[in-house]
Amino acid sequence: MKKKEVQNKAYIEGAGEVNEKNIVETLEENYLPYAMSVIVSRALPEIDGFKPSHRKLLYTMYKMGLLSGTRTKSANIVGQTMRLNPHGDSAIYETMVRLARGNESLLHAYIDSKGNFGKAYSRDMAYAASRYTEAKLEPLCAEVFGEIDRDTVDFVPNYDSTMSEPVLLPVKFPSILVNSNIGIAVSMASNICPFNLAEICETTISLMKDPEHDPITTLNAPDFPGGGLIIHDENELRKIYETGRGAVRVRSKWVYDKNENCIEVTEIPPTTTVEAIIDKIVEQVKAGKIKEINDTRDETDLSGLKLTIDLKRGVDPDELMRKLFRFTPLQDTFSCNFNILIAGNPRVMGVSEILSEWVAFRTECVKRRVYFEMSRKKDKLHLLNGLRKILMDIDRAIKIIRETDEESEVVPNLMVGFGIDEVQADYVAEIKLRHINREYILKRTNEIDELKAAIAEAEDILSSNRKIKAIIIADLKDIAKKFGKERRSELIYLEEQAEEAKAEIEQAVPDYMVNIFLTKEGYFKKITPLSLRMGGEQKLKEGDGIAAHFEVNNRDELLFFTSLGVAYKSRVNDFDDTKASLMGDYIPSKLDFEENERLIAMVVTSDYSETIISFFKNGKCAKVPLSSFETKTKRKKLANSLNVDSPLVAMFKINQDGEFVLKSAAGKVMIFSSALVLPKSTRDTQGVQVMRLTKTELESARVYTEGIIRDKEKYVTKTVPVAGVMGNVQMKLV
Repeated sequence: MKKKEVQNKAYIEGAGEVNEKNIVETLEENYLPYAMSVIVSRALPEIDGFKPSHRKLLYTMYKMGLLSGTRTKSANIVGQTMRLNPHGDSAIYETMVRLARGNESLLHAYIDSKGNFGKAYSRDMAYAASRYTEAKLEPLCAEVFGEIDRDTVDFVPNYDSTMSEPVLLPVKFPSILVNSNIGIAVSMASNICPFNLAEICETTISLMKDPEHDPITTLNAPDFPGGGLIIHDENELRKIYETGRGAVRVRSKWVYDKNENCIEVTEIPPTTTVEAIIDKIVEQVKAGKIKEINDTRDETDLSGLKLTIDLKRGVDPDELMRKLFRFTPLQDTFSCNFNILIAGNPRVMGVSEILSEWVAFRTECVKRRVYFEMSRKKDKLHLLNGLRKILMDIDRAIKIIRETDEESEVVPNLMVGFGIDEVQADYVAEIKLRHINREYILKRTNEIDELKAAIAEAEDILSSNRKIKAIIIADLKDIAKKFGKERRSELIYLEEQAEEAKAEIEQAVPDYMVNIFLTKEGYFKKITPLSLRMGGEQKLKEGDGIAAHFEVNNRDELLFFTSLGVAYKSRVNDFDDTKASLMGDYIPSKLDFEENERLIAMVVTSDYSETIISFFKNGKCAKVPLSSFETKTKRKKLANSLNVDSPLVAMFKINQDGEFVLKSAAGKVMIFSSALVLPKSTRDTQGVQVMRLTKTELESARVYTEGIIRDKEKYVTKTVPVAGVMGNVQMKLV
């Protein structure tokens, strides 16, 4: 740089230099502290059921006297909370809104609100500004803060060390599972569904009495504040209760108004909003998938949620709702992820484990409360013991005080005169003149026996886990009685749902006959009979040929077997109608095969009543009922569906046992009845040996039909395995 340029411009030491630094070190120094802060101090709830933002807000309201006092402006609460929570007022107020009764986000709200707090089920209904709304704590918070001033939990300084705040709140019930809690941290998240308070209390009590208690017997299912109908799937619920992960399907509650010819939806899943449902219905109507609706509108008012759907004349409301449940969020899934901070460490736990952790936390709270109260009683007993010594000679005590020249010598003189310690002497010296009478002192000293009994009882409690459990159980029963409510979410059992799902599929899928073609290279075509008659020659890839051709119903199901032993399930309806002049769908791409996966067989079925029989190059035969591939859920990929120890030669679908012709590469032939092979329910069974092979392999297999072989009796066998008979038989793989 020239001298003039240096004079005219500011020079910065080291500007423009590039310093190399290891990216791992950079992440450890800059990113990891942020990630840990989000996980531990912001996004995930702890065992008391609260995130730090919830805890700071509610504790501030408690210290403001809003548990028993009248409501105050929300802006006042937000301002006071900023002493504990160093975030902006809008973030604090948004937290307050979700905890309020008016927002209807929680099964049991913590804040008694007045004014417009918006609605959890509405995306566009904005809550009023904090200067317009008022709030106080709900009576339920008495069970949250009732023991906070008795040393039940630890306190830490706030962010500027001007005041202290609790690390946890001493809740008397498992609030962690009573109210929903959703949080997204860095690389992890938490999504806890709410449960009915009475059911949770009963389950906790049962687990305390019997650690082997099965929660599903007392905890029916989640219970959402917006109600709805929960599709009861016991297997999925057990998975959630045991692992903390799983999904709950919730559908909307609706009624049909015959006079107005409309459907009124009054309860929706917790994962959606009225506006989102309307948008999706409009989208489906525009796409032509739903044609039975005239109009959809939101008629929510002060009486609650109401979504009205006007129907066209002659529309079946049940059939329409089945279609809407399939295509819109009127039926949705709540994904559970019970990720909770335990002693600062995130853990995904099932219901029993969470309740066990809560009981351990609550046990510690009870012990600390009893110890605190016992210490206070011991201090009081100590003072009263000193007072009782003064009772022996009140006049002497007065004389000592009167004859002491300096005030600082009063306490030492009383200590010497009556043989009491400094604390007792100071207490005696502070007694008011009006209380220096025998009646007052006798009344006070009479409390000594009561205090001794109370202290003995407290020590007994601290040494007995059984008595501590009894205290926790008594609290749970009392809370369930005072605050328990009827379930809001009703249950639909899986059997009913299966019937509805079957009816839904039958209604949604058009019913007509089609011709399906599968080529050797894996191309699939679905052609209607009319199009097939009018079409010309089949267009195929060079070197390709038709491997299978069936006339089936559009509602039938397909199983595609691959070289990796996987069966991909699909429906004929999943493929678009095409023409003979087109190549068709390439199955490996359509069904997302693995890179090294090849299609080797296809089976068509309408009710899974048939049996599939497979032949392998090692001469083995497997017979498996097709019902083994039927699933209640819409699974599209079934692993371990075919044995891959030996390559597949041929696969057939049969309704009853018949005869098959096998030919080895050495030229030997055999005919046997499939009745000689017993069926196996295991999908990937290796089967049984039917053709005995030596230094050769099975070349082909086909169903025996009259006339394909001369001298049939020569090749028929009544036992397996056999080596077969040499014969000049020409067979083609089917």
